[in-house]
Amino acid sequence: MIGYIDCQVISSAGMPGRRTYGDPCGIARALDVIGERWGLLVVRELLLGPKRFTDLRAGLPQVGPDVLAQRLRELEQAGVVQRGKLPPPAGSRIYELTEWGRELEPVVLGLGRWGSARAPFPPGRDELGPDSLILALKTLFDPARAEGLTGAAFELRLGEDVFSLSVGRGQLDASRGPAAEPVATITAQPGVLQKVLWHGRPLPDAGVEIAGDRRAAERLLRLFPLAS
Repeated sequence: MIGYIDCQVISSAGMPGRRTYGDPCGIARALDVIGERWGLLVVRELLLGPKRFTDLRAGLPQVGPDVLAQRLRELEQAGVVQRGKLPPPAGSRIYELTEWGRELEPVVLGLGRWGSARAPFPPGRDELGPDSLILALKTLFDPARAEGLTGAAFELRLGEDVFSLSVGRGQLDASRGPAAEPVATITAQPGVLQKVLWHGRPLPDAGVEIAGDRRAAERLLRLFPLAS
């Protein structure tokens, strides 16, 4: 694996037109691959599963289509992202992380944990997108509060986006798509759920719909205290 990573990093740093730090440190070499503006956020958007180009644009509304296409090409050339196609009847072309790209998840979550505790929200914008909200749940998950929920699966519907959540031993697993036999289904807009989780909005007045085991769902929503 180390040899493969070394090969990939050196190859990406040497691609025509790509800037490089020219530093042999592993951190610098990693940034040669994913450090271009928007690169790591593209990875963030694909951590929960493949997306079409239009879905990536929706998740990254501040990036122009040309820049996004360029970052995707660079990440594909570096071996972090690959193109695929959804099975019929959809047949849409999608982007997804390679196995190597998926290894970036703990890096992204670690940055999210650090940013949640240390960095301010950008001016005029404090609402998370659906994928960012799910990754925030993974980042802030407190396994000490999850006793009795291990093995439980939940479905979370955030607007048009559907996610499966399952509480494992010491971690929260999340993926895009419906959950198989969830104990409860939670439906809310991302901004509403964000206010319930971290801004003190009472659940009964928030407009959050819960089907199934309401007690389990309410317990789930208490597993994500803000980092301090």
